[in-house]
Amino acid sequence: MKSICCALAATALLLAAALCLATTVAAEEAATAAAQPAAKPAEPAAKPAADKGYQPLTSEQKWDRRVQQFEKMDKETPPPAGAVLFTGSSTIAIWEKLQEDFKPLATIARGLGGCTVADMTRYADRIVIPYKPRTIVFYAGDNDLVKKSGEQVFEDYKAFVEKVRKALPEARILFISIKPSPSRAKYWDEAKKANQSIKEFCEKTPGLGYIDTVPTLMDADGKPNPELFMKDQLHMNRAGYLLWIPILKAAIEKDAAAPPAAPATEKK
Repeated sequence: MKSICCALAATALLLAAALCLATTVAAEEAATAAAQPAAKPAEPAAKPAADKGYQPLTSEQKWDRRVQQFEKMDKETPPPAGAVLFTGSSTIAIWEKLQEDFKPLATIARGLGGCTVADMTRYADRIVIPYKPRTIVFYAGDNDLVKKSGEQVFEDYKAFVEKVRKALPEARILFISIKPSPSRAKYWDEAKKANQSIKEFCEKTPGLGYIDTVPTLMDADGKPNPELFMKDQLHMNRAGYLLWIPILKAAIEKDAAAPPAAPATEKK
């Protein structure tokens, strides 16, 4: 009995010693950890370096590329001389079925999306004059009004006419009225001024014509009809173009019956 008691006492002493040792080690590890500096948070992954050599194309560079494409097309498949040339901004550029819509007329479509009247004057040497068209159907002007007045747009159109008629004195030029896009309602007053000035100019100048398409795009309340425009409410949808087609055809046919154009000088 005495031996059993001694064994139990020895075991208790061993357990106490082991517990004491474990406590000491844990305390030492805690102290060591406290003495260490706090770990720095992980740094976010480095962003890939920007390609400093890339620069988005300017509008002029995009137009230059498009004009080069036109020139390549013309070399591969020369368009007919004496055709009806449709030229101008995106209203012409995105008219996908233009040539089909005006059959059997021989037509050429050369539009530059986003361009102004002044831009068309600059590119006339490359995408207007070389075709020697008998009639030019021109649409541009609404992009201009973001930065210019209606009177400035009118002056720019006169510069276009002067440049083209100097090279093609017998070509007739028909101006399609600036359209009343819902998204550009705040510019509509200036657009009306430009339209009126250009209309009067065309009426006084032999070889020029003005095509008023504005009424076709208005609703019963005299406001731009949103149903005739794409979601951007800037460009016409197919329904809008379908309303234009008979008006433009009638103007082109009427113009074809007119005598050859004279130099671009206003009637006194």
